[in-house]
Amino acid sequence: MSLEVVMSEEKPKDNMANSKLEKTGFKTIETVGRMVLFIIVRFWRFCSAAMLTLLLLYWLYGGVVIFLLLTAAVFGALYHYQDSFLYFPEQPLSSRLFVQNPRVLGLPFENLYLRTQDGVRINVVFIKQPPRFQSTAPTIIFFHGNAGNVGHRLLNAKALHNHCGCNVLLVEYRGYGKSEGSPSEYGFMLDAQAAMDHLLNRPDIDKNQIIIFGRSLGGAVAIDLASQPAYMNRAFALIVENTFTSIPAMASELLSGLHRLPYFCFRNKFNSFSKVHTLTVPTLFLSGMADQLIPPRMMKMLYQSSGSSLKKLEPFEGGSHNDTWQCFGYLDAITRFICEVQQACASGLISGPIVGEAEKPTTAVLNIHKTGLTQDI
Repeated sequence: MSLEVVMSEEKPKDNMANSKLEKTGFKTIETVGRMVLFIIVRFWRFCSAAMLTLLLLYWLYGGVVIFLLLTAAVFGALYHYQDSFLYFPEQPLSSRLFVQNPRVLGLPFENLYLRTQDGVRINVVFIKQPPRFQSTAPTIIFFHGNAGNVGHRLLNAKALHNHCGCNVLLVEYRGYGKSEGSPSEYGFMLDAQAAMDHLLNRPDIDKNQIIIFGRSLGGAVAIDLASQPAYMNRAFALIVENTFTSIPAMASELLSGLHRLPYFCFRNKFNSFSKVHTLTVPTLFLSGMADQLIPPRMMKMLYQSSGSSLKKLEPFEGGSHNDTWQCFGYLDAITRFICEVQQACASGLISGPIVGEAEKPTTAVLNIHKTGLTQDI
């Protein structure tokens, strides 16, 4: 059994703005710009075939022009294929075909589909507290790492649900699990905003206690969401775990010499270091000191650069990149931080979230399947 709700609102101001664009000639400039962008994108997509052809021509005839074209093709191919080194939606195998259902762990949940600002349909799973606690409990919006799907985070979600007493919204990025679309940095930001908008429009949760959580790549998504002007005063707290300062910085860690490349050579940047100083929300940094993928010093750099007046760095000596959440004291650290933020808000040391009448997304389609009425997702 499913219920579909379509929410939309008219935008007369947008129509007026569009008519003004047409009258001033900016519409023509926009059209030409899109055509140029389309041609560039098409060129980069054929860089692999062009690289092989140009390599053959250079080997046969040589020449400066062919060498320059070959160099451009090589850089184009490397730029285009960067996504394959960052996003792993099909690891482990079948991650795009099967997503484990929270019912296997006895968790009450709703399976939802949200429509983002650019029209992509993404899947989220809302794991909720019992009815008598749901409307007063904190709600964690959970952004996972760059591989797998939300089903692989169910044990972690159950721990947050049971031990910390929180509702948990697991967000599936575009191109992952049951979500549509393809992974991209800009797309992930839109996915995060759609998930936040959904929580801000739910009548059955405490919108003054929304906690943004991100692990690894999800930490960069979480920091971006918390730094956006439209949301920076809407969150109760921010929690990031084993995340990096930026993709270019991580690339230099993994392969020496890449730091010499110009910044524009990186297709994905996820530059959290440039955003974290704008944060005002209380922030908890969970750092696994045995992380062999992301250097723990990056977490310390983010902590030191954070603009939050209430921030805390919790190190876990035995914590690896993916298993820090299983360390002793991990859940206690989160619960303790939530209590500290609640006490700071109650005593007036910090101001709580500013939550007025939430604006409804311009387009959002929610397919709601409650426990007992849905198939495995």
